[in-house]
Amino acid sequence: MEPDMQDYPRSINDSRKRKPSESEEEAPVEKKPSMRQRWSEAQLSKMATFWLCLASVAVVLILGFTWGGWMTAGGAQKQAQAMTKNAVIERLAPICVAQFNQDPDSVLKLDELTGLSTYQQSQYVQDQGWATLSGEEKPDRQVANACTQLILDMSP
Repeated sequence: MEPDMQDYPRSINDSRKRKPSESEEEAPVEKKPSMRQRWSEAQLSKMATFWLCLASVAVVLILGFTWGGWMTAGGAQKQAQAMTKNAVIERLAPICVAQFNQDPDSVLKLDELTGLSTYQQSQYVQDQGWATLSGEEKPDRQVANACTQLILDMSP
């Protein structure tokens, strides 16, 4: 007959279940509180709450002005002025092209214009008077630049 297994002592690392003897009482194991319990019991100090609120405001401002599209009144004013100036130039450049087309020597002047450097092309358009609009004393450099580009784009 086989001896009973409970009669022999087992090693500590033996994983098989056994009934604890009367001398081996299990010590109560403390349960670790859950995250929810720890969160509900947490109380922030006034100083920690203040710094948390300040950091939240800073993050919102940084995100709003970088990615949110927010801008100051001065920034909006500058952007509006630049857009207005570009719109005026876009409307005046075709008038300059029309003045170029009315020139009787426009074909010869187009050949001269294409042979010049970019800086000289804009100056050439100004010197010809095409960028000087009625009521103006001097030609506008930005209108001359846009006009030069339009003339060169429409040439074959």
